[in-house]
Parts: sequence; structure tokens; C-alpha cells
Amino acid sequence: MPTSEVTPGPALPSTTLTLVGASGQPVCAKVTEVGEGPPVVFLHGLVGLNDHWEDVVNRVHPRVRCVMLELPLLDLTDEDCSVDGVEELTSRFLDGHLDGPAVLVGNSFGGHVALRVALRRPELVRGLVLAGSSGLIERSMVRDVQIRPSREWLARKIGELFYDPMHVREADLDRAYRELTHREKARAMVRLSRTARKNHLGEQIGRIQAPTLLIWGRNDIVTPPEAAEEFARLLPDARLVWFDRCGHVPMVEKPDEFAAAMIRFADELDERTSGANGRGSR
Repeated sequence: MPTSEVTPGPALPSTTLTLVGASGQPVCAKVTEVGEGPPVVFLHGLVGLNDHWEDVVNRVHPRVRCVMLELPLLDLTDEDCSVDGVEELTSRFLDGHLDGPAVLVGNSFGGHVALRVALRRPELVRGLVLAGSSGLIERSMVRDVQIRPSREWLARKIGELFYDPMHVREADLDRAYRELTHREKARAMVRLSRTARKNHLGEQIGRIQAPTLLIWGRNDIVTPPEAAEEFARLLPDARLVWFDRCGHVPMVEKPDEFAAAMIRFADELDERTSGANGRGSR
């Protein structure tokens, strides 16, 4: 499978923050923040990093305050190592480190976490941007994840995330292989995957009132187009944007289009807020 070498741009400033979740154990999160304005928090997938958001963040941070939260998912243990536990860690971050509700931008497992936060802590969520979110329909790596997978299996599975496998980064493949050949990290991956699969949100999604932008690749085989259509049907206030020739990680394959859709959504949220304030002052 072809892979690409990406020349990184200037590193964005990041800090390490200690969170304490359901297990009571400290969890060291990497937080990268840039820009000013209403907060937008980016949540990665099971094998994701903050780095995977940077192409989008570099395009939108002049318009909004971008906060990328990277949790060490494969190092989590006990109650933290579940979709419930990651939701709790995320909520505690939002509650303790932001000065108001945020737009949550989540890809894959990160979208699932964002949905759960919106359901259980709606006061923390101003809006949602979901890209290839799990929670309804999911396939591929999340279904048949292996303990101590081979490099060939990983290359195939990571390749399935993209429409064009040239977007696969050799560094990501090396990292995934290094981490998932570690027995405890592989077990964490399996546990997180299974808890996400069991946590089918179904009709609960209808309770989410936050405005939602769905960004979906038409060639996503992990959370296929019918998942996007089902989210659009169940969410009371949702708009669906399709990207052609795009797979499960549109922020990597289509960063220009992703950023443009996010900026339009941010403008719409501001207009709603201004309109609501105007009505309230009369």
C-alpha cells in the first residue's frame, strides 16, 4: 500500500494537563490551543492524534479559538478505558478549563464522545461537528480489531480509512504498529472499541438540541453514508455536508472543504446567538 511522507508545518503550542476521571487515576492529556473567539474543541478517534486536526485548525483559527484535546486512549485503564470513561474525562476538561460552552468537533470515536457529552451535559455544548462519527453504524477496524495485529493487517485497516491511500502517513502506521504490538495497549483498543459498539445511541440522539453539522465522506466504509443519513434523520437540528472522493477522515483528505464548512457553521451559530439576544432585549 502506498504511503505518504508529510513535511510538518510549524508546531502549534501545546501543554500537558492532568485530568482525573472515573477511575480516580491521573490522566495526562495533551492540549493544543490557538486562536481567539468562541471555543471549538477537537476530539480525535481511537488511533487519532491532535496532529490530524492541524490542517483544519491552521485554516480556521483566525475565526475561532481552537482547542485540540488529545487523550492517551490506549494507556487508559479501569473505568476510564471505555466510551463512558472517555466521556467523563472530556466533560471534566470542558467543565474545568473553558469559560463557556464549546462547539465539539469529533471524528469517529471522538464524535461518539461528543454526542454523549451533548446528551449528558448539554450545558457544555454550543454545537456539534461530527465527521464519520460512531454511535449508530460502524464497521472495519472497530469491528474486527485484533490483539497484537500484524503490520500487514494494520496497513490494510488504516488504508480503509481513506478514499486515497496516498494519505496514509508512514509515521502513523509505524506508531500504530508500535503501540498495538504492546499487549496492554492492544487490550485497551479492544475494550474501547467494544464499549463503543455496545453503546448504540439510537433514539437517544433525538434529545440532542445542539445545532449539528455532519461532515461525511461519500466513500466512508467505516461509518458508511447510511450512518450519516440516520444521524441527519434523528438529530432535531442537523445539516449534512457530503465530500466526494473522501473516506472516514475528511479533515485529512479534504482540509480546505472541511475548514470552509466549519467557518460557515460558526457564522450560523453567531447569527443565531445574535438573533436570540436581540429578541431577549425587546
